[in-house]
Amino acid sequence: MENREHPIQGVMETAMKSIREMVDVNTIVGNPITTADGSTIIPVSKVGFGFASGGSDFKQKNHTEGETPCFGGGSGAGVTITPIAFLIVSSNGGVSLLPVDNPQFSAVDKAIDMLPSMVDKLKEAFSKKKCDREND
Repeated sequence: MENREHPIQGVMETAMKSIREMVDVNTIVGNPITTADGSTIIPVSKVGFGFASGGSDFKQKNHTEGETPCFGGGSGAGVTITPIAFLIVSSNGGVSLLPVDNPQFSAVDKAIDMLPSMVDKLKEAFSKKKCDREND
């Protein structure tokens, strides 16, 4: 018996190729946009996709022994792209994350985003206290 590729393989390969064309790294982390002041904005999205494929071999009414059975099959895919934030690299080198109003973005995510500015403020406060003590 010859080793032939089953028709479902072709159906699945075609569907997977289409998904690869729809979803790539630039879909998740978008192309950077440079603003007039020299800042760079990078869109960040959440991508989800689903895939299903199926099929069946069936014999015709007048099927003869050794005859290849008929095949019926299909596949489908769905993709969702949800913008979740913008990564902003300012011209002075600061980096911040600007979330899109999205209930999926938790308080922890916002706290992590605020951390660099909090560290800067704490450094500034401690350096002011040190200067005040030295001047007394």
